[in-house]
Amino acid sequence: MELEKAEQDLTAAKTRVEETKKAEELSKVQAQELAKAQQLAKIKTFVKPTSMITRSTAGNWSIASLSTVQQFFSNTFRKPLPTSAVGQSATHNRMGWDHRNSVDVGLHPDSAEGRALIAYLQNAGIPYLAFRGTIPGVATGPHIHIGSPSHRL
Repeated sequence: MELEKAEQDLTAAKTRVEETKKAEELSKVQAQELAKAQQLAKIKTFVKPTSMITRSTAGNWSIASLSTVQQFFSNTFRKPLPTSAVGQSATHNRMGWDHRNSVDVGLHPDSAEGRALIAYLQNAGIPYLAFRGTIPGVATGPHIHIGSPSHRL
């Protein structure tokens, strides 16, 4: 009798331990989700609405057309277009963006060169996005994205 009672108590204790472990795992998952939500809230707090200038056009763009943009920039500023990414890059892979038909140009959109490039793109009907600063998960810093907006992979 005593042995049976001890075995029942042991089984009940093991059950309580398993339930406690499951509750602990659930708490860990909930804490991780809360941390992610808090991080997203901070990101939204620090992104200024003026960080991005958007320009959508119905014009055609192909990465094969890059030479015309490069020629404009070279003729205007007597130096090569400062491209930071032509097509897909490791950074775009890490961020999950499909950048295969796009080009990033390392110019601040408010600089003289950036404004001239944007004016050229607008006049040529070439779609672009211009970023004044970092937008977490979207832009690593100031630059001009030539081409349609990238889509998530």
